[in-house]
Amino acid sequence: MEWGGEYSLDSSNLDCLLNILPGELEFQQILSDLDEKIKKNTSSIEQCLKDLQSEVNEIYTNEILQSTTDCLQWLNNCSFSSLRPSSTHHGELMEFLRTLQSLLKNEQNQEEMILHFLLDLSSQCGVSFPCTPSGTSFELTSSLHAIEDDSTMDVKSLWDDVRLHLRRFLVNRLQSQEETNTNALQQQREFKTQCIQQLLFLYPESEVLTKYQNMQNKLVSDLLQNCILSSCGETNFDKVVHGYQSSVPTLCTMIKEDLYILSGTIDPSSSLKFINETYLDTITEEMTVLLERLCELQFKENALHIVKANKISKKHRGTVHAVASQEYHKKGRNFCLTLYQLKCLSQLIKLFLLMEEKIDELSAEILFVPSFTEKNKNVQGVLKKASGELLIGETRANETSVLPEQLLQVEEPILLNFGWRNAFKDLSSSVAHCITIAIEDFSTKILQHEQKEEFSAAGCAMSLVNNQQMRESCRAVQQEEQPKRIAKFCSDIMEELDTLLPLALACRDDSLQEIRANFVEACSKVATAVLARLEEKSKDVPSKAPLQDLYAALSTAIYVFQHFTMYNNLMRETSKKPLFLVPVQQYQEFINVLQFQVTNYCVRVCATSILQDAESHHWDDCKAFYEGERCSFSVQMWHYFCCALHRDLWTILPPKTAQEILTDVLEQSLAILSSRYCQACPSYKRTPQIRIDIAAILMSTEDMLWSVCSSVQEFLNPHEDRDLKIYKIHSHCNSLLSVLAILTSPLKNLYETFLNNSDEQLPQDFSKVFYHPLHWLFCIPSSCSSLPKTPSAREMAAQGQLKLLLSQPYCNLNLLLETLLHHDCLLVKILLRSSRNEVLNHDEQCSLLEQINNKQPALIETIFTVLSYCTLSPKSLGIAFETYMEKEQLWNCLYNMTVSSCGELEPEVIRCLKLTLINSVKGIVKQIISLMHSWEATENYGMYQHKQIVPESLLKTVPKEWNYTPREMKRKESGKCFTRLAAQAVSIVISKLPTVIACLPPPVKYFFFLAERKMSRNFAELKKAGLLVWNLIVIICRIFEDGNTAELLTGATLDRWSKEKLSLVRVCLESIMGKQKSGPKQVTQKVIQSIEQQRPNWIESQLLKARKLSADCASLTVEGATLEEGGIALGFTEQKINMMVLDICHKPGGSEYLRQIYHIIWLNEEYLKEQLSCENFSEDGVTSSQCLPLTLMGREEQPVFNPFQVYRQSCVKVFNQSTITEWNWDWSNLLPSYLGLNQMTFRVLLAHRYSEVMKTLPYTFTCFIFSFLLEETKIYVFTSGNVLSSWILSSLLQLLPHLAMLSIAQAQ
Repeated sequence: MEWGGEYSLDSSNLDCLLNILPGELEFQQILSDLDEKIKKNTSSIEQCLKDLQSEVNEIYTNEILQSTTDCLQWLNNCSFSSLRPSSTHHGELMEFLRTLQSLLKNEQNQEEMILHFLLDLSSQCGVSFPCTPSGTSFELTSSLHAIEDDSTMDVKSLWDDVRLHLRRFLVNRLQSQEETNTNALQQQREFKTQCIQQLLFLYPESEVLTKYQNMQNKLVSDLLQNCILSSCGETNFDKVVHGYQSSVPTLCTMIKEDLYILSGTIDPSSSLKFINETYLDTITEEMTVLLERLCELQFKENALHIVKANKISKKHRGTVHAVASQEYHKKGRNFCLTLYQLKCLSQLIKLFLLMEEKIDELSAEILFVPSFTEKNKNVQGVLKKASGELLIGETRANETSVLPEQLLQVEEPILLNFGWRNAFKDLSSSVAHCITIAIEDFSTKILQHEQKEEFSAAGCAMSLVNNQQMRESCRAVQQEEQPKRIAKFCSDIMEELDTLLPLALACRDDSLQEIRANFVEACSKVATAVLARLEEKSKDVPSKAPLQDLYAALSTAIYVFQHFTMYNNLMRETSKKPLFLVPVQQYQEFINVLQFQVTNYCVRVCATSILQDAESHHWDDCKAFYEGERCSFSVQMWHYFCCALHRDLWTILPPKTAQEILTDVLEQSLAILSSRYCQACPSYKRTPQIRIDIAAILMSTEDMLWSVCSSVQEFLNPHEDRDLKIYKIHSHCNSLLSVLAILTSPLKNLYETFLNNSDEQLPQDFSKVFYHPLHWLFCIPSSCSSLPKTPSAREMAAQGQLKLLLSQPYCNLNLLLETLLHHDCLLVKILLRSSRNEVLNHDEQCSLLEQINNKQPALIETIFTVLSYCTLSPKSLGIAFETYMEKEQLWNCLYNMTVSSCGELEPEVIRCLKLTLINSVKGIVKQIISLMHSWEATENYGMYQHKQIVPESLLKTVPKEWNYTPREMKRKESGKCFTRLAAQAVSIVISKLPTVIACLPPPVKYFFFLAERKMSRNFAELKKAGLLVWNLIVIICRIFEDGNTAELLTGATLDRWSKEKLSLVRVCLESIMGKQKSGPKQVTQKVIQSIEQQRPNWIESQLLKARKLSADCASLTVEGATLEEGGIALGFTEQKINMMVLDICHKPGGSEYLRQIYHIIWLNEEYLKEQLSCENFSEDGVTSSQCLPLTLMGREEQPVFNPFQVYRQSCVKVFNQSTITEWNWDWSNLLPSYLGLNQMTFRVLLAHRYSEVMKTLPYTFTCFIFSFLLEETKIYVFTSGNVLSSWILSSLLQLLPHLAMLSIAQAQ
């Protein structure tokens, strides 16, 4: 049959579809592409069946096929052994086989040529070479011809000798490939697949698989024995663990390779059976023998230990091992295992659990998931090549027809069966007993050691360890719930339990259930002992232990609670009921009690100790407090206490718990402060102190508020139902501000405010008046730069967004992404501008070289990757890099992209864009190269050409009835084949462009849309296809031009012929895009004309479709962005931000990129704040004066809390008392907001003010104030005609009793 280019089956490569969230237009394009491919494949299959139908009707005139349905039915029921044979002369056949035998014996390196020659005969002439089992009789037949039956044994012996020689050759190639193992993994896989398929051409499947299975069995056995028994000395548990640690990865690689090979050769059930028998059963057998040997050695060792223990039993009475040995000696072959041996067994079981999981993933991925890389198949006489050609191979001459009753028999599906657990059955009873003793032993020792350390260092804090590097088993816990520091003794105990955990996880069989039961029981006892120890620690605070021990006990309890919850979840797969229900409930109750205890203790300390300040709060003192230049000592100490509490919570507890405790303490302490200052009756000299105290409290609260709020929404719009505690904090602060306004404002301003607004209808109930919770924040001058312009604004200032991010106790990814997208990616623009290091000094160059050698992503690459993942914010990438591209003059680089990966001077942005485009067209390149290889193998060009140089002596002996035409002559007759191949390759590229564009991330599409708008004038030739389509085709052309890049990208091997033909495809694509400098060649014109003849104007329509798709997606992005006011991030809710973060974290390296950006922001906090705080910020006018660190350099651990350092920072950042005294309060804007104050509240505050003021003022001055207020009120009433509010008048008349008392005092 001719090369089946006209029957080519097409497919849509949607690998990149899983990496994005397609929009409506993208889905329409993808579905239309799938529909088009299905229609095309259907048409190709129908045409192939019609051609086959006509050939069958010509050959078999007695059986006429009427339709393609009859053709399919005929193929299904066809048995080649029942065909009417035509004779082939026995002499010709014997001469042909003798010639083959002579070439194999007398000539060297002829095996590969003969194999391809036989396959060519089978394909072209329909000759069916028998592949019966070795030693059985057979009949060489053909679908078109047959030979006579005389002298069959001579033919059989000759054919057996030929295929035996070929089998030895193929087996030697397989073994040599295993020994060298120097080729690339994919090339080795393809090579072995080809050898297996050629063996299946010569021998039946069962015999080939048996031979290959024996080879692999020997490899597995040798590998295990060499890894475990190669070391000198006797075998022990340690050697077994180290041996399997080195051999399991190799075994998984071998299994993966064989699954790929067998998936293209035999059916999935046979593949699973092969893996079970070859690998899993062999590993189980080797492991069983090895453990039996270890058990024998351990039993002998224990027996010797028992004899010695009996002699010196008095000295070792009560020891764990003696008791265990004596007890197990009574039972028989049971023996005692040490803790170290249990750990070794646990590590071994963990390896098998991981291996079991890996094999399951591989079998599901390779055998049951459709793969586009499925290779040639040879099943029951049919070799399927990648081009779609069917080569007729072996004939099952002895195969009988299937009986109807056999069809009704349903076989059980073959599944993976890894019985490694059976190898541990003999150890189960020993492990079950010893695991309980071991856990109790090491937990008791650790607790006793901790208690001794406590007694030796009385009064010292609990010994803590960092928990930053969470163990792999604990990574299921979210970062906001992970404790940061825990008690060392608890960490040691849980580490030992984690090591022994695989022993319990392996228990699926009944024989191993005892191990899990004993492990659960022992863990429950340990949990109870640790809980009792933590309770003792918590009771020692504060009499015997510092407050930090309370935080440590809470953090440790949370750590243990999370561990046992994780244990319970892991064992839930094999046990339906919860196994750690009691410990989990006990720890949950203890955590709740301890958290309340921490909060309550801190609040009581504030109420009874810190805020008890008789000297500072002597409000009726006639002398000013420190000349009115500082706040009260209690307020300052309260601030220091909050700072110390903030640091301790942030460094010890889980972030979420730390924020909850700090919020509770802040809210309750503010309630105490609000209550006390509302009751204060200061003298005239002490009134400034009230103002300074309240201002300092508000400033300290504002500084803490950034830490207790975990989101912008919670900070800007706290709701009473959703964020009750935050809402209460704002309420207390507003109450304090009302005290400051009524109690300390100048009399004149207070009088004028109420006088000018007395005609308004004031409400009778303050609860009906809405005051925004953030009102007090906008009255503090120091916080205005970080807040929005008004309390009702929905967007926070850039400085506030950064401050909120860095005030969190952990890297809040949602808040980080929101900060990056905030205000049109302002922070990202500063980072990009600061990362432009035009001139690097020596140290910076060394750091950059280290970064490149360590393969750490640069800042620009990290930012680009994160923003390209933000599919719900398509404009972010273009907006963030627009200014950077203009300053660096990089727009022109988009029109001359190269593919070489060794360009050190290549801009980072261009490299990232190029890699994105290369990954998007990788599927097209692989399909083109696969098409080239299949055509090359079929038509015997290129590297296959030398394999088909058949000697003339062999060609002369081919029977004439077979009508064989040598490939050299056939190639001359089919000169148009390559034109059809090139046309198909170009068609694949052009047809897949719209789908590739649909699968590109929306931010990348908008980036090219933005670039096209800026630079389209200078590149008029791009208007036809668009910049994105242009670059995609240029990338493909560059890959085809550079054969090394194509090999590196696809893993395929290209010879000189293939590279030349790929280069010709590149010329055709360049000619289509109008990029070719000279006129198109004749071959190029033929290729393009052949495409146009089959589908007129198809190329142009495809290019326009691709351009329209990219333009429509970008225009929708622009239209959607215009609806957002005030920046990109404003249009996103918390749910959308969370969706984008989840999407980024599921991408390769996404979460690490976000954390790297956060670390860089954290290292350069002051510099970024300085840049953001610049007035009239202009990117053109502001230059970076500081070189931004680009590497992830770890900062040292924060030192112990230093009150003097906090004092210095507080004086500068939080509340500078000298600055507070000089604040120019805008009373005209502040006081009107309290016109709706509750009557009772206003009266009480006013009475507190005037009751003390009047006592300190002279009598004559008091009379003057009263008469002045009274006269002004009368004038206002008579002139305006309005009635003064009764409650204001009553408040003024309250001065009369004080005036009378002063008059009496003056008279006396």
